[in-house]
Amino acid sequence: MNIYEKSQIWFITGAQLLYGGETVKQVDAHSQAIVDELNRSGRLPIPVVYRGTVNSSEEIATQLRDANSAPECVGVITWMHTFSPAKMWIHGLKSFQKPLLHLHTQFNREIPWNTMDMDYMNLNQSAHGDREFGYIVSRMRLNRKIVVGFWEDESTQNQIASWMRVCAGWADMQNLKILRFGDNMNNVAVTDGDKVDAEIRFGFHVDYVPVGDLAELMETVTDAEIQALVDVYESEYELAPNAQADGKDRLQVWEAAREELAIRKMLEHKGAKAFTTNFDALHGLNQLPGLAAQRLMAEGYGFGAEGDWKTAALVRLFAVMGYGLPGGSSFMEDYVLNFQGDGAILQAHMLEVSPSISREKPRLEVHPLGIGGKADPARLVFTAHDGPGIAATVVDMGDRFRMIVNKVQVLTPPADLPKLPVARAFWKPEPNLSVGAGGWILAGGTHHTAFSFDLTVEQIADFAEIAGVELVVLDENTEMFRLKEMLKVNEVYYRFMER
Repeated sequence: MNIYEKSQIWFITGAQLLYGGETVKQVDAHSQAIVDELNRSGRLPIPVVYRGTVNSSEEIATQLRDANSAPECVGVITWMHTFSPAKMWIHGLKSFQKPLLHLHTQFNREIPWNTMDMDYMNLNQSAHGDREFGYIVSRMRLNRKIVVGFWEDESTQNQIASWMRVCAGWADMQNLKILRFGDNMNNVAVTDGDKVDAEIRFGFHVDYVPVGDLAELMETVTDAEIQALVDVYESEYELAPNAQADGKDRLQVWEAAREELAIRKMLEHKGAKAFTTNFDALHGLNQLPGLAAQRLMAEGYGFGAEGDWKTAALVRLFAVMGYGLPGGSSFMEDYVLNFQGDGAILQAHMLEVSPSISREKPRLEVHPLGIGGKADPARLVFTAHDGPGIAATVVDMGDRFRMIVNKVQVLTPPADLPKLPVARAFWKPEPNLSVGAGGWILAGGTHHTAFSFDLTVEQIADFAEIAGVELVVLDENTEMFRLKEMLKVNEVYYRFMER
């Protein structure tokens, strides 16, 4: 994914000239050694670039101003090797706009008990300097990530790597364009929202494309292009008898390929990485383009059904943050409840679930849809693999955006669904169906979600903090009465304190 190829994380070390130039040279050498080891570790998805030691307000302001304006810089790591008087950081931090990670580490793992003197102690003052820096960031009410640990340890490097993925997702979102083919589903509230405020808060832009423009573009797709794509279908999926070359619904596979090719061309032409469709807006299309949505999601595009642009943005975010990880991510929707045992929910959609989460080779099938009034659409049918994951949504509360994230356990369904020809997942929301689903409803969560096997609640929390939006977490420790009280407190905070 291009965002990882062109991005950097800058590393800036705080110090001062009180102890002389030779001390600063040691600080500089130690900092470079840390950066070199982080890059050698193979654990970080984005390279770290050492930007030097800053010793004055002017140097700090210059570095942070440069970070703001450098498109390749998607985040900054700061570390106070020695004591860096925090008033020097005020002017730079006042205008700083990129994600910030404060690394609380030390160059040497252990205290040299038998040899430590005052010179050593004055040089290695991270325990002192990082608290000074931490105070001013807190005093200025700036959001940041704090990682405490030795820089050579795997756990420390993994925390940094996890945060880097959030930085990549945030950077991608600042330039994200979402195309809506048609509008939101008529009279549906939760999938709509304030697009202007969303662009101010998150950075992505929502654009409208008439479905007629897509239909016109479909007319330019050649038979050779369609045949080449159908050949890809043949190689990547198992085809049901009616979808095979001599099957009665082969034409629908052909038309699904035509739609996919046209959507790809439109997305590329507009420079968009996410899109929405609506089964009420299919003028000029042969079928609901479900197969196209499935395949494009598997490649990293965002998608939302029924015009749900907020979920389309989240699905793209999850694809970027989880790039290169094995579990997969997808658009998803709550469908049918199962109250057997601890309870679970069947997740599916009419057609659009990404094959990146499949436990098996997907099967390409053609069936009637019963909604939308168009020809029978092609789709990939499969069941999601087992494992822990997260489901998340963004809702517009009128005066703010709220992110809701629920830890879930994807399970093997207790039986097959031979008459349900759609992709699906079967999961138990944490801590159980009663609290997980009840808490989601209490918080105003949507029926659409962005789902990932690879991401963590901590990463979503990091993202919400960078974006400056409210976060509600539903996990194994959630209790309904505490959740209700937290939402009341949040209402007061975001309505009055944030303003």
